[in-house]
Amino acid sequence: MTDDREASGDGRERPDSAADRRGRRAGSTPAGDGDKGRATAVRDGRPAKASLPSRVVRFLREVVAELRKVIWPTRNQLITYTIVVLVFVSFMVALVALLDLVFAQGVTYLFGT
Repeated sequence: MTDDREASGDGRERPDSAADRRGRRAGSTPAGDGDKGRATAVRDGRPAKASLPSRVVRFLREVVAELRKVIWPTRNQLITYTIVVLVFVSFMVALVALLDLVFAQGVTYLFGT
């Protein structure tokens, strides 16, 4: 029986953490693509701001990239989730209304009107 940390048959070590599995190491960027992930350029040790249009374009590009990662619910899932939310909200409204009524009666009993 082999230990999980021993080298596998192909000569590579098994990653110890999720970061290792993604290939992240100290000093590297998440995607390992050099300076591509940096928000601003650096000149003379000071960060230089990118122009507003380039920042807006980059933001929109990143929004589209994130929306492509979303797993959208099917119609049946959407209907089910909507019903669950409506039932839960109805229950909470009824609970708060009941507690309000009980506390109002208690205050009336204690202090009178």
